[in-house]
Amino acid sequence: MHLAWQIQPSHDQRTLHRTNVGGSRAVIDAVVRAGVPALVYASSIGTYAPGPKDHPISERWPATGVPGSSYSRDKAEVEAMLDGVEREHPELRIVRLRPALIFQRDAGTEITRYFLGPLAPVRLLRFGRIPLVPANRRLRMQGVHADDVADAYARAVLGDARGAFNVAADPVLTPELVARHFHGWTVPVAAPVLRAAAALTWRARLQPVDAGWVELALNAPLMSSERAETELGWRPSVDALTALKELFAGMAVGAHADSPPMSGADDLPGRPAGLLKGRTPGHGNPY
Repeated sequence: MHLAWQIQPSHDQRTLHRTNVGGSRAVIDAVVRAGVPALVYASSIGTYAPGPKDHPISERWPATGVPGSSYSRDKAEVEAMLDGVEREHPELRIVRLRPALIFQRDAGTEITRYFLGPLAPVRLLRFGRIPLVPANRRLRMQGVHADDVADAYARAVLGDARGAFNVAADPVLTPELVARHFHGWTVPVAAPVLRAAAALTWRARLQPVDAGWVELALNAPLMSSERAETELGWRPSVDALTALKELFAGMAVGAHADSPPMSGADDLPGRPAGLLKGRTPGHGNPY
């Protein structure tokens, strides 16, 4: 089961590609060389080409990535790699799980470090409020709880299924829904403004994600999980909105875990104390 993927440092794309694509190549080669009978790979909604926001797509949608997102391009490159392995080694059972955004309380510090940075006022989430929510007709996303994703992986490993499976819970997370449940107001923002704001603040080292993540959010399609429900017997136990509320509660209190990616160490990049040590968001070893 191949779950590894590196998100940061975003200012070092060569390192990310070497870890994510080169590392995946190493795992796949080792699986083939050792004669392992099955490989379950952690893909993502990010592997899909731009798609619709008004109806869900199946796993047959092209997995060629969103051109403006390096994360998406790398995910698509690994999936293309797996296509070749399937043709050359039909005896190897390959499963690709494509989850939506994954939420859990203990990821609060990790998500803040990797995606928001040290200046984000996440403590305000303690009051269950987000005063202003950027709104765009294409900012419609899906989420799923980490426990439900883990269940899908267990079913894929222990069963005999092959191929790709979308993994997402209802409801679709729209700006309007988020604003209503977090007592805020939506503020219409055009896509070029979202891209420019992300690019400028990323280049200024104010936050850790480049404009490619905005591109991915605007273009990733909505997914149908019908195949996972039918062939894996998978059903989400937590709805997407509840999972998001749990994540936000974790962000508000700095929830974390012991593993290096989810560490709560104060001096890591993306945390306020990290800035004092010259560790700016999107640079250096994130662990």
